[in-house]
Amino acid sequence: MPELRQNVATKEWVIIATDRARRPADFADLKRPFTHSRPARVSSCPFCPGNETSSAPPVLEVRTEAGWDLRVVPNKFPALSNGAEVERSFEGISRRMSGFGVHEVLIESPRHNKTSGLLKDDEVARTLRAMRDRGRELARDPRLMMTIYFKNHGSAAGTSLEHPHCQMISLPVVPHQIRQRLGDAMAYFDETGNCVYCDMVRQELEAGSRVVVEGEHFVAFLPFAALSPFHLWILPRRHMPIFTQASDKELASLASVLRETLARLYFGLGDPDFNYVIRSAPSHEERSRSFHWYLSIVPKVSENAGFELGSGMFINTALPEESAAFLRAVSLPM
Repeated sequence: MPELRQNVATKEWVIIATDRARRPADFADLKRPFTHSRPARVSSCPFCPGNETSSAPPVLEVRTEAGWDLRVVPNKFPALSNGAEVERSFEGISRRMSGFGVHEVLIESPRHNKTSGLLKDDEVARTLRAMRDRGRELARDPRLMMTIYFKNHGSAAGTSLEHPHCQMISLPVVPHQIRQRLGDAMAYFDETGNCVYCDMVRQELEAGSRVVVEGEHFVAFLPFAALSPFHLWILPRRHMPIFTQASDKELASLASVLRETLARLYFGLGDPDFNYVIRSAPSHEERSRSFHWYLSIVPKVSENAGFELGSGMFINTALPEESAAFLRAVSLPM
């Protein structure tokens, strides 16, 4: 029988369509070209070594004697402009702000045929440290409220360039969804005296059936009410409202968990397109006792349709417990 499940942290209801459920292996597409089958360098790629002049000068760069390992550059086609002034206007029901903000691209590797699940743990840690350090620097600007950190992998996830990269957009406002989740977390704290995300980590570890990877400081699992097939969360064990509060040691643990989780998706499902997003509190919420940052991974192995658009609810045709068991059983190359 189908059932409705609710994510206690987000208050979102999900239909687990057991009558339409597919086996986890049915979501795999092992015939598509894998990222590792691409050439290591593509002459026309603006992010490949030798094409550095295609981008603006880096705001952060990690180099060795052999060349650069990581670069952070301003986005060539930014969603927002850091050259604008922060201006607001109110005319009846019309509210406007100038398009101020910062949009940067983090080039994760000089190799074109890599993705996060194929990198080494220390390479993923280098990416996470760069995102954190840029986030700390951007938070010093009082005009910016928060930074959104995300990665798009594959055309279905919205990427236009194959080369491995992440993006960061710093905003002068707090998006409605973030404000709503802060409010839901505060309501749970008022009722229970606990952080809902801390409770979630503890209970998922106790249940074990949806856990995919455990690390010293982080846990990867499919939420009880996963919105879509193989939708995963990675949460820190230590309570932290903001991503930039993570230490180097914690980011090394996150890198290991994230890399293994993405490798299990890569080899288990056939290099699926995916998005990952770091969901963090705004910079002024650094002492929040109710909100807890986390990383969300959404593989693009299913499509939304009219019901999702009309209701705001999702239909998940894969049981989270079965999907987690499938990922745990994926054989990874040494």
